[in-house]
Amino acid sequence: MILRLGIAIAALGLAACAPQATPDAAAPEAAQRPNILLIISDDVGSDVTSGMFPGIIDELQRTYGPQGWNHPQVDRIDGHPASTPVLNGLADSGMTFSQTWAQPFCSPTRASLLTGLNVREHGVATYADALDSSHTSFVQALHDAGYATAVFGKWHMAGLPDPDGEDYPGMKPLQAGFDYFAGNLHAALPTFWDWELQVQDETTGPDRWRTSPAPARSLPGVAPTTNAAVVKTAQLIDWMEEREAEEPDRPWFGWFAFNLSHATIDQDPSAMMIPEADLLDEGTRAEVEACGGTYASQDVGECSGEATMRFMTNALDTLIGHVLRAVPENTYVIYVGDNGTPMYGRPQLDYIDNLYITREARGKGTAWQGGAWVPLVIAGPGIEPGGRSRALSHVADLFPTILQLAGLSVPDRVSGGAAGGNIPLAGRSLGPVLFDGARHVREPETGVVLTESVNLMTGGTRVVGVRNDRYKLVCADRVEDCLYFDLAADPLEQYPLEQHTACTVEDADGVDRNYCLLRQALAEHSIL
Repeated sequence: MILRLGIAIAALGLAACAPQATPDAAAPEAAQRPNILLIISDDVGSDVTSGMFPGIIDELQRTYGPQGWNHPQVDRIDGHPASTPVLNGLADSGMTFSQTWAQPFCSPTRASLLTGLNVREHGVATYADALDSSHTSFVQALHDAGYATAVFGKWHMAGLPDPDGEDYPGMKPLQAGFDYFAGNLHAALPTFWDWELQVQDETTGPDRWRTSPAPARSLPGVAPTTNAAVVKTAQLIDWMEEREAEEPDRPWFGWFAFNLSHATIDQDPSAMMIPEADLLDEGTRAEVEACGGTYASQDVGECSGEATMRFMTNALDTLIGHVLRAVPENTYVIYVGDNGTPMYGRPQLDYIDNLYITREARGKGTAWQGGAWVPLVIAGPGIEPGGRSRALSHVADLFPTILQLAGLSVPDRVSGGAAGGNIPLAGRSLGPVLFDGARHVREPETGVVLTESVNLMTGGTRVVGVRNDRYKLVCADRVEDCLYFDLAADPLEQYPLEQHTACTVEDADGVDRNYCLLRQALAEHSIL
């Protein structure tokens, strides 16, 4: 039986609780295991979807207003997020994590999610790097335990096309443990309507794929279109319904990676687009028409980059609603962003219009909060609706979390990839927060997470951020140039703290001790 979820989604209404397994618990039989659906948005930071975090704007305004820092630009915080009623409802139906980091770019984030590792360990530092196919993927463990597994949408872990060498030389979906892939291996679409569908299945082999023109698909209330977001949504829904009809007792794992709200390769007349009218709500359509955008085109009229980000994200939200209405019972749904919202510093290519005070050069591709801070929500059996967690978390944590949700063992160590050997898993399962009321999955002072990348768009800048529960270092190329922040007092990174560079953890305390711990973590784990 398929459970159709309403757009309001007060609760997912999912079936009886799946086992709350620990790494040492015996795995349940396949028929008892839950389905798991992972939804990844593209270039949609917490600023665009701040409605998922009720009260966050008011809280930040108090922090930076007259009773707090009295910042002269405090009014910028209360800006213009996208309309996201579906994501807001999903957040209300499960546990929302308000302190989650991704990597600054698409590929490094996806590689961390798949392998449970940091950038230095998995080797995908740029959006052009390929993940070595010898790395451990959590999907393979699901596959080996009897799960049906599929990817729909953007993969972007196998590298890029190479006119002088091998296209997509790195790990492809079937090599990662998936049974089926339908989407695009590369980083971005030429346009949302003019693109090629790449498929891997039992006929292609694990390192091959076939290509066909973009098909036209429709959804209830959505006319037939080649819009990639509609096509891939329809394909995912087909697959879920086929699983229910053909193998109702077999659990499945679906990885659904939107291209929304990423800019397109073809930037004439715009790198962004105006979605079809039937993908947008009334308020968003009114904004489109006020700025002269043409539906189902890249003719954005006088609409700003910030506005087109809102339009595309509202379409994303609508399509997630179609997916959730088709989700069967006994399913965990995870939604996460892949990096922060872009601020490219060029006309019509800056998109942050909410939440942050300083925005320029602080979005995607940087280690500032605007590049790393992403929304994360997990909903499903046994998770109390309306949960709000400030536990420090990272996309790498989804590797062990998903295995625990499936009732499977979580390895302590995983493949070192091309470097060989086995290395410790960087991710930590969020299960204790989801099911046991834990406040943390890392020791608040010594437990750290990293966001890091090599930014090819700025000539190869090494951007690194490292934080514990409260404090953060933001670095570019040189440890000597890092800035130090107290995120509890200054979550938008406006007021750097004094640094004492000659420090020893054993001899320091308070703010200085935390600084020394973060410097130590940089030396041990980062790409600097």
